[in-house]
Amino acid sequence: MTKIDFYILNDREVSTRYRMACRITEKAHSLGHRVHVHTDNLELSQQLDDLLWTFRDRSFIPHVIAPVTPGQYSVTIGHGWVPETCDVLINLASNVPDFFDRFTRVAEIINQDKETRESGRKRYRLYRDHGCPLTHHHVKS
Repeated sequence: MTKIDFYILNDREVSTRYRMACRITEKAHSLGHRVHVHTDNLELSQQLDDLLWTFRDRSFIPHVIAPVTPGQYSVTIGHGWVPETCDVLINLASNVPDFFDRFTRVAEIINQDKETRESGRKRYRLYRDHGCPLTHHHVKS
């Protein structure tokens, strides 16, 4: 059963949400997990691609915007593409991807922006209705 972690941020800044996605990606990658960051569009995928190279001075996370040859990279970023094998899904899209249950863990990052909170609540209900174990992490910025 896929475990869902909700990271609740205490501010409204979208940049904080994206930096948290990078932190989670870095942690999962350092533990040897394959990670897919799911977005709504190419623009956000490209923004995260840039941010993963710059969010921390000493960090190096080899990654690529999908689609790619399976197994080629341990971190992918994409939209409208289903990764073949990954352990961790970081969902930055407004909806739950149909393939979420192929992952061991899903990270949902929710800030205090009204639209983000509302779509997060909808995703929470969907995961709950699927019987997924849900965990909340309140993160202070």
